[in-house]
Amino acid sequence: MENFRAVYFLMLFLLVAAVRCDIPTTLDGPFEPVTVPFDLSLRGIAVDLPDTDPRVRRLVQGFEPEQISVSLSATYDSVWISWITGEFQIGYNIKPLDPKAVSSVVYHGTSEYALVHETRGQSLIYNQLYPFEGLLNYTSGIIHHVQLTGLEPSTLYYYRCGDPTLQAMSDIYYFKTMPASSPQSYPDRIAVVGDLGLTYNTTTTISHLLNNKPDLVLLVGDVTYANLYLTNGTGSDCYSCSFPETPIHETYQPRWDYWGRFMQNLVSKVPMMVVEGNHEIEEQAFNRTFVAYSSRFAFPSKESGSSSTFYYSFNAGGVHFIMLGAYIGYDKSVCGSNLNQKIDVNKTNVKERLKLEVLEVWLSVMVMAEQYKWLQRDLDSVDRSITPWLVATWHPPWYSSYKAHYREAECMRVEMEELLYLYGVDIVFNGHVHAYERSNRVYNYSLDPCGPLHIAVGDGGNREKMSVEFADEPGHCPDPSSTPDPYMGGFCATNFTFGPAKGKFCWDRQPEFSAFRESSFGHGILEVKNETWALWTWYRNQDSDNEVGDQIYIVRQPDKCLVSPRVKGILFAAI
Repeated sequence: MENFRAVYFLMLFLLVAAVRCDIPTTLDGPFEPVTVPFDLSLRGIAVDLPDTDPRVRRLVQGFEPEQISVSLSATYDSVWISWITGEFQIGYNIKPLDPKAVSSVVYHGTSEYALVHETRGQSLIYNQLYPFEGLLNYTSGIIHHVQLTGLEPSTLYYYRCGDPTLQAMSDIYYFKTMPASSPQSYPDRIAVVGDLGLTYNTTTTISHLLNNKPDLVLLVGDVTYANLYLTNGTGSDCYSCSFPETPIHETYQPRWDYWGRFMQNLVSKVPMMVVEGNHEIEEQAFNRTFVAYSSRFAFPSKESGSSSTFYYSFNAGGVHFIMLGAYIGYDKSVCGSNLNQKIDVNKTNVKERLKLEVLEVWLSVMVMAEQYKWLQRDLDSVDRSITPWLVATWHPPWYSSYKAHYREAECMRVEMEELLYLYGVDIVFNGHVHAYERSNRVYNYSLDPCGPLHIAVGDGGNREKMSVEFADEPGHCPDPSSTPDPYMGGFCATNFTFGPAKGKFCWDRQPEFSAFRESSFGHGILEVKNETWALWTWYRNQDSDNEVGDQIYIVRQPDKCLVSPRVKGILFAAI
């Protein structure tokens, strides 16, 4: 019997090894660029779910909880439970609900029959207001956020939420905490998806994602696409094309509520971490922006030392995740150019000019944008012996070969790429471009075995449909003046000064940094196996659940790609 078991496990080991041999690894790269031809039959599937669809209808009564979700805190021992009570209002004369009228209570425990712990949290409402005649205003239901603490790692917890005094409690749900941070502990599967929206293709994406049984979901921006609608509920695939005369970019905020109801089946059980995208800007009266995004989700900002919902970090086992904001200041310095304008070199002697230059360097460091300072502190706090993997996420990609949003985030790349490279970021996830693309390891547009892998998964299924044109195709290279991000501004994308595309704004073939690209809706799954190996798999919506669209083992080489202990000295050498 013992001999039989030994032979069985040996055969199983050899089978696993054989399967691994069929899957490429980053050690085999860099790879020759591959483009999968576009399937024309997929173009017209992105149609939004109507408000009559039963999956987005309000199914609760009174102040019973709905839109229930779980999100992580910075460490395994804490999570946030969020939900909404009461009905939203939309119209000309709205009356906001009183958040104090309903308590925020969560009962939880390790047995569904013994929810012995009670935790209370805070509540709020938000408004989306427009100072223009004829536009409808919106006020939300009461949004509740409760932070549970003192949890054990890798443990299944059951919970109910609501207000017991109003007999308005939810059903019993459950979630599993993340493993404790160590080089031996990782979530089994981490789902990564972007640019979801709420179309029939979105429903396929989420259905396939659920079947992969993730322990954690990363949503890399562009959530509901409520800003493709006017306040009267009229929508379009292209807002600027259909509604060019509106005095402000309108939104139809009930789409957020529809989205929350549809997603509850997933996010009431599986923690989801979100970072903002451009469709969350949602400008309203008094130049307020990102209000729905910042109100509806709970973020571990305070726990991770951030002062913003736009950027934060958290651990999931031996992985440290950094969520960065592409729509808030990311510069190293914000004063240098203005100060230069005040220095008249023709009227200043050498000694005075030197003093001013030293002052400029010092002030540049002192007024460094808050996000950049936070990022440096956060990176510096990471202990790679405890969390070997370092994963960064933000919305618009730095490395994309598609025509859509080509080099749009170049200013962010110029400011932040060196810092992420010096600290040895392993993987970068982005969205924004509605297609899939995986890079070779790259840094500053050059193939680099120590650079991160950039993976764009903006293919969740939104109404704007897929990106299908490449900047390297004849006639598709954008005008450089059209590429700056319309919200952040700034112009940093100039012609390449080195490499095969030297002297050009676009490559004349698929760039060497682009290993694989395909225009299809889908999602990805990251499975970290140990402190140096992780399996990345991308699934296409048109395939069966177990059919793979793209797959690669991402291999860290900590002995080869050393994180310099003198990073601080390198960055502040000018002081």
